[in-house]
Amino acid sequence: MSQKPRVFQHLLRARTEIAVVKTSSSGAKPRAVSLSRQRGFLIPVLLAIVVLAALYAVVVWKWSYSTGERVGVVQKISNKGWVCKTWEGELNMVVLPGGVPDKFYFTVWDDAVAASVNKTIGKRVSLHYEEKLGLPTSCFGDTRHYITKVVVLE
Repeated sequence: MSQKPRVFQHLLRARTEIAVVKTSSSGAKPRAVSLSRQRGFLIPVLLAIVVLAALYAVVVWKWSYSTGERVGVVQKISNKGWVCKTWEGELNMVVLPGGVPDKFYFTVWDDAVAASVNKTIGKRVSLHYEEKLGLPTSCFGDTRHYITKVVVLE
């Protein structure tokens, strides 16, 4: 019967030791590194990653890459999503009468703004938007353009 290597004997004897064995350059006897020392290193690293991810999300959410207005006729707005419901819509922008329309796809976070957009379907409106880049998931919306204000043009 073959004998198990020394590394595996350490694992079987105590749960506070791990299989990583360090040897010195002088060839001295190997020693195991305790899990408590690794936990002391792992927890701050994981905490730093979580804090940095949260900071990134807040900065991206609050900062706008660009702002502007688009003018046209709201063609559609709907509340979409399986888990994260957002208002998604499209604005039909016609440059010249009889020309091919250009569609502007947008997202609305605020329910009050979505209600005012919904009231203006079929009317000529100006939509004020903020463009946000780098949002981590599609839970924030399907597009990068987030509507903040609606003005009906007559």
